[in-house]
Amino acid sequence: MTQAPPEHPSRHRRRPWSHRTSRTSDVLAAIALFIAEAAVFAWSVFASGMEGWAAQGDQDRIDAATLANIAWTERFLYVLLALAGLAALCRAPWTAVSHLAAAGLVFTLLTGMHHEWDRTHPAPAPTPRAGYTPCYSGSGTCP
Repeated sequence: MTQAPPEHPSRHRRRPWSHRTSRTSDVLAAIALFIAEAAVFAWSVFASGMEGWAAQGDQDRIDAATLANIAWTERFLYVLLALAGLAALCRAPWTAVSHLAAAGLVFTLLTGMHHEWDRTHPAPAPTPRAGYTPCYSGSGTCP
C-alpha cells in the first residue's frame, strides 16, 4: 500500500494579494484608517496654526510655518497614495477607495494652500531690459 505525500500549503496562499480580503475586515480597516488619517491631518493643521500664532506677527516665522505645513501636506499625500496602492495590492477595495478619497481631499486642500500662498506672495515684476526707456508722452511714439 502506498501512502500519499503530505500536502504542503501552496506558497501563494501566504501572500496578501493571493486572495481577496473579507468584506468585514476591509470595511473596518477602511473606517479605522480614514479616522486615523483625519486625526493625523487635523493635528498637523493645529500644530501649524499654533506655530503661526506663536510667531506673534513675525512674518518670516509665519511664512516658514506655512511652507513647512505645505511640505508636510505634500508628503502626507504621497503616503496616502502609497497606502492606497498597498490596499489595492492586498485586494482590499474599500480600504483602497477610502485612501483614494482621503488623498482627493488632501489634494484639494493642498491645491488651496498653494493658491493662497501664490496669491499672498506674488512673484516680483520682471526687470526691464538694459536699453529700455519708458514713454510718458501718451502718444505711443517716443523719440
